[in-house]
Amino acid sequence: MGTRAGGRRTGPKCIAIVGPFASGKTTLLEAILARTGAIPRQNPVSSGNTVSDHSPEARAHGMSVEATFATTDFMGEQITFVDCPGSIEFAFEAEPVLAACDLAVVVAEADEKKIPALQLIMRKLDDLAIPRVLFLNKVDKAVAGVRETLKMLQPASTVPLLLRQIPVRKDGIVIGSIDLALERAYIYREYAESQVAEIPNDDKARELEARFSMLETLADHDDHLMEQLLEEIEPPKDAIFDDLSADLRAGAVTPVLIGTAEKGNGVLRLLKAIRHDAPDVEATRTRLGAPDGQTVVQVMKTIHTAHGGKLSVSRVLSGQLADAAELFLSNGDTAKVSGIYRMLGKDQIKQTSAKAGDTVALGKLDNVKTGQTLSSVKGGIRPLVTLEPPQPVFAFALRPKERKDEVKMSAAIQRLAEEDPSLSLRHNQDSAETVLSGHGEMHLRVVRERLEGKNQIPIEGHAPAVPYRETIRKSAQQRGRHKKQSGGHGQFGDVVIEIKPLPRGSGFQFSDTITGGVVPKTYIQSVETGIRDYLKTGPLGFPVVDVAVNLSDGSYHAVDSSDMAFQMAAKLAMKEGMAACSPVLLEPIMKVEIVTPSDATSKIIALIPQRRGQILGYDARPDWPGWDVVEATMPQAEIGDLIIELRSATAGVASYKATFDHMAELTGRLADEAMNANGKAA
Repeated sequence: MGTRAGGRRTGPKCIAIVGPFASGKTTLLEAILARTGAIPRQNPVSSGNTVSDHSPEARAHGMSVEATFATTDFMGEQITFVDCPGSIEFAFEAEPVLAACDLAVVVAEADEKKIPALQLIMRKLDDLAIPRVLFLNKVDKAVAGVRETLKMLQPASTVPLLLRQIPVRKDGIVIGSIDLALERAYIYREYAESQVAEIPNDDKARELEARFSMLETLADHDDHLMEQLLEEIEPPKDAIFDDLSADLRAGAVTPVLIGTAEKGNGVLRLLKAIRHDAPDVEATRTRLGAPDGQTVVQVMKTIHTAHGGKLSVSRVLSGQLADAAELFLSNGDTAKVSGIYRMLGKDQIKQTSAKAGDTVALGKLDNVKTGQTLSSVKGGIRPLVTLEPPQPVFAFALRPKERKDEVKMSAAIQRLAEEDPSLSLRHNQDSAETVLSGHGEMHLRVVRERLEGKNQIPIEGHAPAVPYRETIRKSAQQRGRHKKQSGGHGQFGDVVIEIKPLPRGSGFQFSDTITGGVVPKTYIQSVETGIRDYLKTGPLGFPVVDVAVNLSDGSYHAVDSSDMAFQMAAKLAMKEGMAACSPVLLEPIMKVEIVTPSDATSKIIALIPQRRGQILGYDARPDWPGWDVVEATMPQAEIGDLIIELRSATAGVASYKATFDHMAELTGRLADEAMNANGKAA
């Protein structure tokens, strides 16, 4: 190992604020904006008047439901902060944001129940190679000591949590902090800059111990510092700051700062750490593999505003960007910028240009999507970010209460899907349903509220239909004759068919053993068409599968036989013959893979049989300490609201993937209920 140093970088920065649900991210952003003068005062979340969480849905539910951008200035440098949702249901919002950020501020608190959620966030930062600092919030309410808290939180991080500050207490109450690098105390003042003070005598020994521990961790990456520590030589402060900055940027450590965002405490030290230690856009450009020497823009989020139209919030990774500039996508399409705006929550401030490092909203890029890369090179460059939304875990079928709103609803959903690429919309041809899928009950509740509120479209929603099928247990032979005379040419078709069950998963097979031309070849295809048409809805009301039909006999009329007549004859034969074949309902069985914190595994295993599931086994999740993977099979009918129960049992962090496994017979009360719901009596 060699000595590494890093000087302070300048230029516009983009910082993501992430953390578990209710850890204080929105409050921290509000405190930052107040401290830097972007807003006149810090508003509590309960006021419903914060810069972030400005949407009606966020305020109604008391939680962030989308990424919010706010640009401010601190000590002559421009910084854009992005408040990212903490709930796993809205976690995908952060993916296109994080990719183009320089640094993540992870907001956490001394709550053991939130460690799995913190681990999910830290792993995502690992995957994207995003440097991060941890802001230990609510220190005024913490019962345990800060170092004990870090020991508790460390399993959530794959790299060392490096304590940079320790609290100063008076009569058991946190009144300030000690910066271990500066060796200086700061006494908190509510909503104001802390007061510099000497380290209290009672805290000096604790400060020396914590500082030495910090230096030991830094020495793991600096041979010269290691030698100084071994020889008991006091390292220069500049060298310590260089190591802190270099190790942060390299992702070797996660520095930890402390404070209470609700009171504005610790915010200034966090801002200074960001200003001095955070990587700049050059490092982010290198991480993403963006070419230099041209204008490159990465789209982080799409917003449809009520009056300003579509905005593409973007990071300028390199070059300059002027209003009316022409940019190119990787597919060769062009996009012309119509307005450049600095963001402050729901407000936009128009500006004439943007430079490398700026995070701005670009107007009216109608053919541009979240996650896409734009450049000044004709033909575009390869995309720098690949977005892969996780598999949806919750769905509902929806339709407007009034048919006149169908086109309006379709357009509104398309806009919502542009804003939230994790939404999935499909049309189920079997049930004639429009099915919207997402990442939890709250996720889709917000979508519905936006359709009904923002877009003024009253919606009806219900659980999507289960794709039941039916098959037969017995064989039968049946004649079907269609004969009709109504003046002129009549209609005549006559067939004899043999219906047999097939092994599960075989589908449908048609054959014929016609001899002597009793059914001309011209009409054999018509017979198959009629049979296939009948199989769309069998005697139980569902599509028929795993059936073989053989055309064995029949007759025709030289004048009155026709394609349609033989189709009708085949349908009649099937309708009468299927009733004698002991039809039975089939339900889809899914293979389910559930990921859960280990301390909730027993709860998950207990709930699976309650949903007619069968446990296949469970094991530790590879490379995820404290997590398990539970595998089971479960009827699709039981999976619809499974995620609600899983999240309830795991403090909101469990998830699952489901894939089709096989079809199984369904009889008794459940079969009757399925048929009645489909409009068929058993």
